[in-house]
Amino acid sequence: MRRSLLAAGAVGAAALVAVAAVAVARSSDPATAPTPETGTTTITRTTLADVMVVTGKLGHGPEQELVSRLKGTVTALPAVGTTIERGAAAVRIDDRPVVLLYGTLPAYRDLAAPAAPDRATSPGPAPGGGSVGADVKQFETNLKALGYTGFTVDDEYTASTATAVKRWQRDLGLPETGTVELGRVVYAPGPIRVASHVVTAGRVAEGPLLTFTETARLVTALLPARSASLAAVQTKVTVELSDGSRTAGSVRSVRTPDAETAASAPEPVVEVIIAADDAKAFAVPGDGAARVRFVASTRKDVLAVPVGALIALAEGGYGLEIVGDGTSRIVAVTTGLFADGRVEVSGPDIREGMTVRTAR
Repeated sequence: MRRSLLAAGAVGAAALVAVAAVAVARSSDPATAPTPETGTTTITRTTLADVMVVTGKLGHGPEQELVSRLKGTVTALPAVGTTIERGAAAVRIDDRPVVLLYGTLPAYRDLAAPAAPDRATSPGPAPGGGSVGADVKQFETNLKALGYTGFTVDDEYTASTATAVKRWQRDLGLPETGTVELGRVVYAPGPIRVASHVVTAGRVAEGPLLTFTETARLVTALLPARSASLAAVQTKVTVELSDGSRTAGSVRSVRTPDAETAASAPEPVVEVIIAADDAKAFAVPGDGAARVRFVASTRKDVLAVPVGALIALAEGGYGLEIVGDGTSRIVAVTTGLFADGRVEVSGPDIREGMTVRTAR
């Protein structure tokens, strides 16, 4: 046996290599030992990237629920697809608005100023007791962004804050109490898009009322949990859309999928949310399929050949058949990364530009 020609390929992040060997045996009957069809290629210097490709969906990202913390009757819901910005009503309960503000800390209590002292019995400065904390600063930041002034944006809810809140409440048609009751505001990181209604107008306001998403177009992809390390936040990826276009993107967030999605997956997965580096690149009609390429490993400035150029050596390992000037010779090589049908090779007897035999 002279040699065996191998064909190998890398599959996903695991770079699983499938090898097919074609034996060429000496025989007194040439018809029983056909010679494999071959060609030539050159050794090139390049960058190899081993990638994992997963399917995804272009949309607005995962849906979240808007949950009522107020008692009453739902009297109005915004239409599906509506964009709601800071200061606008996300829903109306008892014909009063539940207001969207921007922030990441959920509302969890009433916000109020210190109680006014009884000057007849307690002369001197007002006593403490007003709300203090990060939620106060988050609310005051929004109040200032809406154009209300006369208070200091900090973590203390003062009488000055309460005065500004009364003006805000008057503009909204709310009782001018100066206290922000729990449930009157809801927070999201930015503008939201109404995705669906959970209840209809006229129902009791309890539990989820509607679902919402971000307004930006995003790709949601399911990645095997065993490969979750490929999708750290801000990791760069390439997204191919259903129209064939490709664009650069980055991982926005990674989370555990909902129970229904997890149950339908053949193995444990994580849900990866991807934003386009150029938001216009995702502005295509409809919610279409997408393919996301995660880079598992990269080798820069290496010598590489098509996998079909590898030869299994009788003594073990791999080699290449170097051809030129009407002659050929076999040289041993060390293999490295397999990626996209090519393989990294190195050795003292090879250099860039050499011509090698390869299986077609």
